[in-house]
Amino acid sequence: MFDPKPILKTLPNLPGVYRMINATDEVIYVGKAKDLKKRVSSYFNKNLPSPRTRMMVSHIVKIETTVTRSESEALLLENNLIKSFMPRYNVLFRDDKSYPYIVLSGDDFPRIAFHRGTQRKGSTYFGPFPNTNSVRESIQLLQKVFRLRTCENTVFANRSRPCLLYQIERCTGPCVGHISEENYRHDVNQATLFLQGKEQQVMEELEEQMMTSAQDQNYELAAVYRDRMQSLRQVQAKQFVSDFSLSDADVIACAEAQGQHCVNLVMIRGGRQLGDKSFFPKNADGCEVEALLEAFLEQYYVAQNLPPVIIVGVPIETTALEEVFTELAGRKVRINTNPISDKRVWLKMAQTNAELALQQRASQQANQQARLLALREALDLSDSTERIECFDISHTMGEATVASCVVFDKGAMQNSEYRRYNITGITPGDDYAAMRDALTRRYKKIAAGEGKVPDLIFIDGGKGQLGVAVEVMREVGLPDILLVGIAKGEERRPGLEQMFFADRETPVGLKKDNPGLHLLQQIRDEAHRFAITGHRARRGKARMHSSLQDIAGIGVKRRQKILTHFGGLDGVKNASVDELAQVEGVSQMLAEKIYQELH
Repeated sequence: MFDPKPILKTLPNLPGVYRMINATDEVIYVGKAKDLKKRVSSYFNKNLPSPRTRMMVSHIVKIETTVTRSESEALLLENNLIKSFMPRYNVLFRDDKSYPYIVLSGDDFPRIAFHRGTQRKGSTYFGPFPNTNSVRESIQLLQKVFRLRTCENTVFANRSRPCLLYQIERCTGPCVGHISEENYRHDVNQATLFLQGKEQQVMEELEEQMMTSAQDQNYELAAVYRDRMQSLRQVQAKQFVSDFSLSDADVIACAEAQGQHCVNLVMIRGGRQLGDKSFFPKNADGCEVEALLEAFLEQYYVAQNLPPVIIVGVPIETTALEEVFTELAGRKVRINTNPISDKRVWLKMAQTNAELALQQRASQQANQQARLLALREALDLSDSTERIECFDISHTMGEATVASCVVFDKGAMQNSEYRRYNITGITPGDDYAAMRDALTRRYKKIAAGEGKVPDLIFIDGGKGQLGVAVEVMREVGLPDILLVGIAKGEERRPGLEQMFFADRETPVGLKKDNPGLHLLQQIRDEAHRFAITGHRARRGKARMHSSLQDIAGIGVKRRQKILTHFGGLDGVKNASVDELAQVEGVSQMLAEKIYQELH
């Protein structure tokens, strides 16, 4: 039995993070505390209310702590440790992508663009948005109404005539001086006001400009302002959150059904609903809704911009979270757990979204399970067949060969376990050699205990590829895994696929309406999609390869400056030594070296 008394005696009454560790030296829980001594001691009370907590405490053999300067710093550290260790008793909200934003660059003629990732100083960001479609629709609207440029700076700096967007009235042509910097800035300011939710102010300014232009008998310009007002009115009618008194807010609800949980997040920015997103936590069995929502708030908002108000439909302890979020945001953040009036209506909508998402997920899982059962029966597979991996090869006449591996497990495609393999050192176009390379690299590691062993492996190909796979699995020491080759039928039409087995003389075909065939096609098509996406990216990178990359002394930033200065690699090749030396960061000696290398 673990005796916590020696550790508890030494713990300070300071904020920090604690880690619970089991007998196999595995971190099973990570938590934060405003007072480490009080929080960790609470786990060893005689009457713990939660069976889940009692189970966790029974596995503890060691406790590690880290003191931090503040509770907000503890929250950040806790979030990083949860992502690193993925503890089994922490509720986990996995989201492998950062959220998309709209960005207005800090250039003389600001560019409006889609942004995901690290935010840079000098630019203005609006968001986050729940999905990429919301961002792209907003950008298209802003192009239509305010006609801001979307082109890259390298294109903008080297244009001699306006592009197609100018011709279709989606840009004012700042690249060739068709609009002054002052007028363009005015359009940018109006777009900024719109994104901030101040549509009425924009409408009033547009109306004033329209009336002034009409009085000056500049009717064409007045018509432009009139059209902008009409477009904005249409948007207001479609997207405005009627009677919602908050400009920026997040509305969060949680639903539970058959042991599964779903958290639905509705985003409201600038008085408009941008959409919603559903999250399905891991390790939530037996977890109370209150604890689950607290875990969501902590994990989600550490990495996101915080709105001034977060509306939650469950009574949770908000004081500590509000203090932490206020410190992180640099302004007051309020968590409302007792919404009334219109806010309650939006909370009910989020609740409905969460319940609907759970129903759809359960239906999808049941459908996938039925397909898996049909596939087992059709191919005479073991009842324990759960984990399926599938391989495909993609290249263009031998160029930039890429192999993909996708994984189906637990009744769904496991995107986080997908892998791509860049194939080199083979005869271009040799699919057998490419398949051998990919299979060897993956299953050598698995045979060494660095991954999960699949129950079934699909190989996209016929007898030849299957024969290679059989040889590889023998060589790596995994000969007992069932291998199946999938050959496309006549004219490569779906529904005519044939399955080849190493121990069967004749291939097996399934009827077009067989659910097992549908699962096989889904997995095979996903492997093909994943392979061709990787191949196209690799091929594009190879074809866009700059010979400047091969010159010692030229890093990424310096190469970018050179290419921007001359408008591309052709301009660099045509430049003289003296012209090259005029680029910031390029000495006379380096300019001579560049010239010699390129000629």
